[in-house]
Amino acid sequence: MAAGRGLRMMPLTSNTSKAMIQFNNAMLIGNSLKQLIKLHLESISITVGYKGAELAEYAIKEGVQNIFNTNGKGNSWWIYNTLLKQLNEPILVLTCDNIVEIDLEWISQQYQRFNSPACMLIPVQPVEGIEGDFIQHKNHKITALSRTETTSIYGSGIQILNPKKINETTEACENFYDVWQQLISKELLVASETYTKTWYSVNTEAQLHIAEKFYIKE
Repeated sequence: MAAGRGLRMMPLTSNTSKAMIQFNNAMLIGNSLKQLIKLHLESISITVGYKGAELAEYAIKEGVQNIFNTNGKGNSWWIYNTLLKQLNEPILVLTCDNIVEIDLEWISQQYQRFNSPACMLIPVQPVEGIEGDFIQHKNHKITALSRTETTSIYGSGIQILNPKKINETTEACENFYDVWQQLISKELLVASETYTKTWYSVNTEAQLHIAEKFYIKE
């Protein structure tokens, strides 16, 4: 997902999208893209919005197969309004501002362990200075998400979901928080075990500089 405006990263995003900000001698989104391409996945898709043409051109050159223009739409709009809505298979969803070591084998094992739910969030231990939705759960079925009631885990921005299952069990909406709330009400939103691989999220220029300082370059 790379359609956000990136207002909290102004002025860096005055003339480019958040995903195209320079990081680790590449683009911010490139950190995840290069890992996904090495995994030889069937297809990689991105959503674009602000400065979408520039981002789409870069992504296609990097090996992305599908571009969805979601400018002016919410972050979950694509689940209900693109051809992906008919896909009865798991999709790994990442945000462009995640700096993460992708362990797809572990994520897949977790998804299978919890019986291939409509949606599974990947929690991490909270990182000081980075906001997140704190997760409350019972036997890994999520009961609540909150920005104020703290717990030992919160959402990483990584999830794995089945678009067809989500379309069959929820009403169309444009915000992931609304998708999750509908799934919670039906006891269909699952949290995996806590992710232990390298994870960080960049929402501000200060966080970008912290990541540049501490991120271990491959």
